[in-house]
Amino acid sequence: MKKTFELTHPKVKLERRVDAVKNEVKKYLKRERNKTLPAGADYWDFDCQFGNTKEEAEPVQLSDINKRIDQTQVDGLTSFYIEIIAKEGIRTFTPRDEADIDLDDE
Repeated sequence: MKKTFELTHPKVKLERRVDAVKNEVKKYLKRERNKTLPAGADYWDFDCQFGNTKEEAEPVQLSDINKRIDQTQVDGLTSFYIEIIAKEGIRTFTPRDEADIDLDDE
């Protein structure tokens, strides 16, 4: 998804427009996560960018998207750019330290 969202509408209030944008992003993420994973992949990961315009977009975490959308409402912006690209993710194993494992069964 690479899209510039307009927050101004002659009949829809700003708060409802922001909710509609959040819902569209949520639906896109759900649609992408339901696609079949490629061989060797464990999950879908997402590369996200957010900014006032495409040129000003900067990388953000997926969990920060809703906060950024809310911030545009506080800042009084009339539009913003969002880019969410799905990619395959592979889980990595992180070994625990032996000191962290408690083997006492008391």
